[in-house]
Amino acid sequence: MSTITSQNQRRRNRKRGSILKGFDPLLSVAIVGLLVIGTLLVYAATKPWYVSLGLDPEYYLKRHVINIVIGGCLALSATLIDYRLIRAYTPILWGAGVLGLIAVLIPGIGSTVNGARAWISLPGGFQIQPAELVKISIIIGIAVILSEGVHDREEPNNKTVAQALAVAAFPIFLILLQPDMGTVIIISASVLTIVAVSGASSRWVIGLLFVALLGSFTAVKVGVLSDYQVKRLQSFVNPSADPQQSGYQLRQSRITVGSGGLLGKGLFNGPQTNGRFVPEQHTDFIFTVAGEELGFAGSSLILILYLIVLLRGFRIARRSEDLFGRLVCIGVISWFAFQAFENIGMTMGLMPMTGVPLPFVSYGGSSMFANLIGVGLLQNIHARTRG
Repeated sequence: MSTITSQNQRRRNRKRGSILKGFDPLLSVAIVGLLVIGTLLVYAATKPWYVSLGLDPEYYLKRHVINIVIGGCLALSATLIDYRLIRAYTPILWGAGVLGLIAVLIPGIGSTVNGARAWISLPGGFQIQPAELVKISIIIGIAVILSEGVHDREEPNNKTVAQALAVAAFPIFLILLQPDMGTVIIISASVLTIVAVSGASSRWVIGLLFVALLGSFTAVKVGVLSDYQVKRLQSFVNPSADPQQSGYQLRQSRITVGSGGLLGKGLFNGPQTNGRFVPEQHTDFIFTVAGEELGFAGSSLILILYLIVLLRGFRIARRSEDLFGRLVCIGVISWFAFQAFENIGMTMGLMPMTGVPLPFVSYGGSSMFANLIGVGLLQNIHARTRG
C-alpha cells in the first residue's frame, strides 16, 4: 500500500513539475519586473511621510510584500487545477463574489472610503475589496457560457450572449450601488471585449457601447455618483475650474510626472513625492512617483513591461486549444490593458479620475490578489496548451 502511495505521490510531483516548466518565461519575467518596480515605488512614496511622523518607515513596504506573497500563493493555486476543470466551480466563484458585493453594502460590515462603500475591514488593519476579486468570476462565468453555447455553430446565438451578459449585469449593478465607477468601467470593457472575440453578432457590441454611454450619462444625472466622484469628473473636463479643491490632485499629478525629466530625480529624492503634494500617491497615483523619481526612462520601462505582458497574453490566447481558454485569456489581458491605460491616463489628465490602481504596481491587497490570480490563469492555459 505504501509503495502505491509513494508512486502516486511521485507521479503528482512530476505532473506539478511539468506544469511549472510549462510557464511562459517572458510573462513571468515581466510580472516580476513590475512587482519589483512597484515595491520600490510604494516604499519611495511612503517612507518620507512615515519618517516625518516618527513612525515605522517600512510599514507600507512590509504590507506590500505580504500582499505580493499572498497573491503569489493564490496565483500558484490557480495554475494547479486544469483550467478546463475550473468551469465546474464557476457557480461557486460567482456566488461568492456576489455575496461579497452584497456584504459591503450592509451597514456595520462595509467601510466607506472616498465616497464608495467598497471595502470590508479585517483584523490587523487589513481590508478586502470584493469588487476586485469579482472580476475573475465574471470573466470565467462569461467564458463558460459563451464557449459552451457555441458547440457546432460558428458563433454564439442571441440567447447565449444574453445569458452571458446576465452573469455580469448583477455584479455590475451591485458595484454601481457602492458606487465604484472605475471598477464598473474596467469590468464593462473586459465583458465587451470577450463578447466581441467570441464571434457574437456585431449588433451586440454596438448595443453594449450604446448602453455604456447611456448608463454613464444617467448615472451622473440621477445622482448615482457621490459629490466627490462628480467633482472628479468635472476636474477632468476643466482642471483649472477649482485648482485648490477638485482640480488640485490632477494639477499636482501633472506637475509631478513632468518634473522628472529624462532620468528622474532618483528614488527617495523627489521633492513633490517627499512633500506629499499628490494625494493617494502610493495607490491610485503611484505612476506619478515613477514619473518624478525614475523619469521618462523608468516610466517607459514600466510601459514596456506592460506591453510584454499583453503580447504574451495574446500569444497564449491565440495558441489556446479551446474557446473557453481563449476567452479567459482575452478577458484577463483586456482587464489589465484597460486598467493600466485608465490609471496612467488619469495621472496625466488624459482620462477621468476613477480611483483604479495600477496593476502589479500600486499598493493594495485585493487588487494584487486579483491581478496575480489572473496571471495564474494565463500560465495555467499556457502550460496545458500543446506546441
